[in-house]
Order: sequence, then structure tokens, then C-alpha cells
Amino acid sequence: MAIRVIISGGGTGGHIFPAISIANALKAMDPANEILFVGANGRMEMEKVPAAGYPIIGLDIQGINRKQLWKNIFLPFKLMRSLNKAKSVIKDFRPDVAVGVGGFASGPLLMMANKLGVPTVVQEQNSYAGVTNKKVGAKAAKICVAYEGMEQFFPAEKVLLTGNPIRRESIAIAGKREEALTFFGLDPHKRTILLLGGSLGAKTLNESVLAYLNELKGEDVQVIWQCGSFYVENLQAELAGKLPGNIKMLAFLQRMDYAYAAADLIISRAGAGTISELCVVGKPVILVPSPNVAEDHQTKNAMALVNKDAALLVKDSDAKKDLVPAALNLLKDAAHITQLSENIKKLGKLDADVQIAEEVYKLVNKK
Repeated sequence: MAIRVIISGGGTGGHIFPAISIANALKAMDPANEILFVGANGRMEMEKVPAAGYPIIGLDIQGINRKQLWKNIFLPFKLMRSLNKAKSVIKDFRPDVAVGVGGFASGPLLMMANKLGVPTVVQEQNSYAGVTNKKVGAKAAKICVAYEGMEQFFPAEKVLLTGNPIRRESIAIAGKREEALTFFGLDPHKRTILLLGGSLGAKTLNESVLAYLNELKGEDVQVIWQCGSFYVENLQAELAGKLPGNIKMLAFLQRMDYAYAAADLIISRAGAGTISELCVVGKPVILVPSPNVAEDHQTKNAMALVNKDAALLVKDSDAKKDLVPAALNLLKDAAHITQLSENIKKLGKLDADVQIAEEVYKLVNKK
């Protein structure tokens, strides 16, 4: 039976990639299923979703600006306009179910869907629920979460532990190590550290590498350094002729599968989507949570792994001094590396997209 589903939310890759994964799972179940995305005008979903082959409608909505409070003066008016547009979109598209993945646009869309009697599913990626999801979750039919203990934020009877949908092409690493090392021009006899700063980059992680360039040059290791598009030009200018040959600096990674396949140790921020991929990849990980996120949720995401001896944590404030030494020390501790790898693999959930799609179908059948 073909169904009609609206998927709303976005703002960051951590919201958009799971949303597209859910849409792909629904399409795989029945190619006749109709999917419509609703995003926020000016945000990256307005580009990424059409590139994935799905239509999207933008709402004129923004989040609360906590640094420049005066910019929030128009927020109530934007919210009213977005609610009215969401109502129009729902009445025109006539969805069987609405799915919200978090982000600005999911609030108005799910609020209006609940009001109009359309069953809703909330997908919460983080270990600390966002403001929008907590609000719409109270009336949702099902809340799909990636961490245990989320009953503190949502009605317990609605919570389902599915994990986060991940980019399957990124974690398809089996048998690719040799071609991955060739792709990056790396030495097959050296161990490889993969440092992930995200698409824009992470200033602290970049500074941590810069602080220990000479030490890294002298060690029997190599580094894939994803420095981010925001920082790459300045770093290229600063390091012209000085970058050691065992360090490969890239603005972004075209082939995440190769990056994961080449890595013996991964250093990363602690965004929910990235952590979900790392759990499936199963390599030892050092997490450096970003301090610049709401409710410090990246630290909470990271601690969910650290408390199960599935990852190490270095605070952002300590990273410049401690991160590279921690990585080099861990590479010398074979027993700890094995333990971390085994424990993080236990937390991996590969089929979250399919589980969430199946929940959507169950709601349609209940109507």
C-alpha cells in the first residue's frame, strides 16, 4: 500500500542525513510512496534534499538567537506565518503520517499536524532532547530515540530505541583498507589517525594538530586531517611548505567509507549522527565534544559511550594540550584499543532507518 509522508526538520547535516535515510527506507519499502520534505528557508536542507531526489518546501522560521536577543523580535511573527504555511502544506499534501527529525522547521509542521489529527513521529538524535522535540513529543504517536533513558524527556509508553539512521554508503568499509590507503596516498605499514572536524571544521581540533606538528612528524603514524572548508585556506597559507608528509590535510572528505576504512584511531566531535556512524564502524574513538551547542548535548552524547568504556573523552578546553598525546598513547596500548573497539561495536545499530519506516507504516495501518 502506497502512503504519503511529510518529513520535516533540518538545519544541520546531523538532522538532514537521518531524514533522507528515513525517506530512502520508505521508498525501498514501496517506490510508490510519496515523500515531501519541509525545511527552513536559507538552511542547508533546501539544497541537500533536492540533491537526494526529493521535493522540499521551505518555512520562514528561525531558532532563538541567544547571543543577540534583539534579533528574536520577529520570531513570534515568523512562527505564526510558518504555522499557517504548515497548515496549508498539510491540507494540500494530505499526509498519512508526519515525521519530525528536529531543527527549526519540524516544530511548526508537527505542531500543526498534531492539531489537524495527522499521526506524528518524532526522531530524537541526541541523548539530551531538544526544545522543539520535547514540545511536539508530548502529542506524538511514537518517539524514536538513539539513547537509553530518554523517558526523562518523553512519555515512556511512546519511546522506542531505534538508534539514529546513518549514511550506509559511509560505513560500507569491509575489504576497503588497501584501496583507502592508496586513495589518500598513505603508507600501509603505518597506523592512521583520522581527525574529523565536520564539513565546516572545528577550530579546537585544528589548533590541537598545529600544536603538535613536530611530534606527529617524528612518530611512526600518519594523519588524515579533515580541517573543514572554513579553515582550509588560512591553514594552507600558514603551513605552505611546512606540512609533514605523513599528514594529509583536506577541507572535506569525499569518501567517508575510505576515511573510516583507513583509520586505526578516530578523533571526532560528538554530534549524534557521527557517533551513530562510529558505533557501526567499530574503531577506537576519542571524542572532543563541542561546547558551542544547546544544553551541552555533545558532552552528554559522548558520556553515554564513555560510561560504557566505548570511547575516550578529551574536553574542548584541554584538547590543545592533551588531545594528540592522548591519541599517541592510546595507539601504544593494544589492549585498550581492542576493548574500546569491542565495546563501541556493541552500541551500533545499522537498521534504524528501516525500524522508523516500519513504525510509520504501523501508524498508517492504525488509522
